[in-house]
Amino acid sequence: MHAAPETIAIRFTEDDARYVTVRPVVRQTFRLAELADMVVSVTGKNAVRVQQIFRAGTVVYNGYRYWWDGFASNENEITGLLALFPDDDPSHLFNPSQVTAVSLEIGGGTQRSLVGIVRREASVKRLLRKRSPWEILLTAAQDSTPRYEKYSHAERADVYRVHLSFEVAASLLKQVMAASPRGLRKKLSALQPPAAILFFIPRANSAGTGTTP
Repeated sequence: MHAAPETIAIRFTEDDARYVTVRPVVRQTFRLAELADMVVSVTGKNAVRVQQIFRAGTVVYNGYRYWWDGFASNENEITGLLALFPDDDPSHLFNPSQVTAVSLEIGGGTQRSLVGIVRREASVKRLLRKRSPWEILLTAAQDSTPRYEKYSHAERADVYRVHLSFEVAASLLKQVMAASPRGLRKKLSALQPPAAILFFIPRANSAGTGTTP
């Protein structure tokens, strides 16, 4: 089997599955490791899926569709590439000061949705309020220690989960809404109380090439 190419000519454009539109196509050259970084963000460390996408020559990532001339890759190449990426590590202890984003998990099963909030947008205190929305969100981690869930390659962070009772979730959401500036309040206004909160802590020295738009 031929070795995978060291560099790959990539084309990409904004992805919008709802409409057939003419959008500008950008061309860029990726190293194999850079392409792997993007693909793993979608698939996780799944060697079979990575091979399939390399061969198919297309992937959707962060609202963009990328495509290239598909190529074959052998198992040793894939194993070597994936070895560069972090694994789950439950020994990482939860530290609230290191959290950079949270996701509110709404509903469950096929109705499950996630609403992401980054620390920057939730750290502004509303006038006359003692606590910021971010400080209120972190109180959920004080009442019940978040459980380690996994390493997220898409977020390049370890993920921790806290399940919430309906009463606690409703109270938390009400407090966050009351403390939120207009932009965040609008984002949260139609939400049901979350069933859980996911906390994201970036992993130091995790693989990431920053090649995407």
